[in-house]
Amino acid sequence: MQDFTNGMAADLIPGTWVKSRTSEANGMCVELAALPRGGVAVRNSTDPGGPALIFTAEELGAFLDGAKRGEFDALGSPN
Repeated sequence: MQDFTNGMAADLIPGTWVKSRTSEANGMCVELAALPRGGVAVRNSTDPGGPALIFTAEELGAFLDGAKRGEFDALGSPN
């Protein structure tokens, strides 16, 4: 089985990449792919062959929980 590491080329990761239905029409968004042994890969949709970040299911769960609670809202604000 392949080892997945941070910074590897995202186009080498098998599987289906998914993005939010509310992503921008010009395709600028974040995409995620489930990894064969658990965990998730994340890439920039404008650079599909660029570097991927690899997270465990627990790490991604903690991030999603924080996002749902609004802990990162200030990072998405233009001000």
